[in-house]
Amino acid sequence: MNTVDLFCGCGGLSLGFELKGFNIIGAYDSWDAAIESYCTNFSHKAYKLDLSNIDLAISTISPLNPEIIIGGPPCQDFSSAGDRQEGKRAVLTVSYAKIISSIQPKYFVMENVSRARYSMAYKEARVIFKNAGYGLTEQILDASKCGVPQKRKRFFCIGKLNAMDGFLDKYITNKLSAPPLTVREYFTDNNIPIDFEYYYRHPRTYSRRAIYSIDEPSPTIRGVNRPKPPQYMRHKNDAANPDNINALTTNQRAIIQTFPLNFYFSKNQAIAEQMIGNAVPVNLAQYVANAINADNNGTVGTINISFADWLRIKHNFSPLAIKDTLSRINRCNRLKPVVKNDISNYLNILESDCRFKNLSTTIRSQLKRSLTLYDEYTKEVGQ
Repeated sequence: MNTVDLFCGCGGLSLGFELKGFNIIGAYDSWDAAIESYCTNFSHKAYKLDLSNIDLAISTISPLNPEIIIGGPPCQDFSSAGDRQEGKRAVLTVSYAKIISSIQPKYFVMENVSRARYSMAYKEARVIFKNAGYGLTEQILDASKCGVPQKRKRFFCIGKLNAMDGFLDKYITNKLSAPPLTVREYFTDNNIPIDFEYYYRHPRTYSRRAIYSIDEPSPTIRGVNRPKPPQYMRHKNDAANPDNINALTTNQRAIIQTFPLNFYFSKNQAIAEQMIGNAVPVNLAQYVANAINADNNGTVGTINISFADWLRIKHNFSPLAIKDTLSRINRCNRLKPVVKNDISNYLNILESDCRFKNLSTTIRSQLKRSLTLYDEYTKEVGQ
């Protein structure tokens, strides 16, 4: 499904949709640093565009004939971290709606902080969507129940032309996980080392806790990452004593946002931290993309994203690393035909094969790692 991403930032929403088979044909933002990051991480480019200039945006995007437009208009004016006054940035929500209503893609996705649902800007945008003929699914999603180790609540308005309101509700709610995903579980499941039990996240006010355990979802990853001040006194709800507790690193924050390990943000750490905090978590984007795939009667779900492309997008593999991984899968096939969707049992069978046993420890490990990646691919992409 041909997709345009507006207010794309560094590309969290784009990456999640791309991993689910959506074809990103256009991405736009006005922040130069985010555009640089986006272009570094994707094979397609992002372009600078003032999306408050509605006529220019429409004339730029319309020739692309997108089937779906996705985007998260800037949310600071709605955020509980801001002053909660609706200003210039909140107006961009209305601009987004006007662009959608003019271009009329089959679907659209608008993401924002949970408070945005009750804003005047969204109420105006909603009228525009309805007058343009869209059925709306409006849901506040907890990212920790959508494959993200972070208790980040976000409002999604998902529209479909000529549909009933609530058209996507069952797909959105039926797949939510019951237990929230913890930081420890996510790092462990993805083979990412974690050598601490507690960490500091600077509170908005000292009436709130600041120290969290890795055995719970993290709080919302924000656009700033401050160290623990020397004078910090333990809050009654802190998970541990504040002594010797550090803040998360930039990389750890990006991982909690479910970005690939080698995703590039910026050489400027403050800008990188802001990009990470502003981004839609990749796995949350995938969750919403899955729901749209399901609603589209399976036709989007049949779009093939190759294993090679998945390795490039998901794990930032170089062409040589991709070639080596594919070669190892083929080598396994020559030993024993690979049984898709049953890799754990296949590995047990393979390990009993004398030819496999005779290989060096390093080669056996490389083959098993490639099979594990292939198993993750088939489960995630549904191939």
